Amino acid sequence: MVGVLMAVTIIGLPWSRACFTLGSFSCWPFGRRLVDRKSLTGRDDIGTGALGLIGNVIWLVCAGWHLALVHLTLALGLAVTIIGIPFALQHFKLALASLAPIGMAVVKSD
Repeated sequence: MVGVLMAVTIIGLPWSRACFTLGSFSCWPFGRRLVDRKSLTGRDDIGTGALGLIGNVIWLVCAGWHLALVHLTLALGLAVTIIGIPFALQHFKLALASLAPIGMAVVKSD
């Protein structure tokens, strides 16, 4: 939903793809990981260069640290039980992913 709202506005358009990347990664985190698009495709694009760095800094200040804090809190709560440990590990992964998602792509883990 947030990715669609970002895509509608001109100001939020650069962060729309990051919202969709995080959304798909949040829905299916098991067996998947985030990698840099430059290492995946072998070439630069607008999200992997200097503009991607600027976008990630703005993302971190405006939304990234909030998302990371929520995922870390959930991970600590889930890590209390044995059944919750796999989910806690995924929330740690999501916390790292939510800090700087611009220029990243979701791929299957090996």
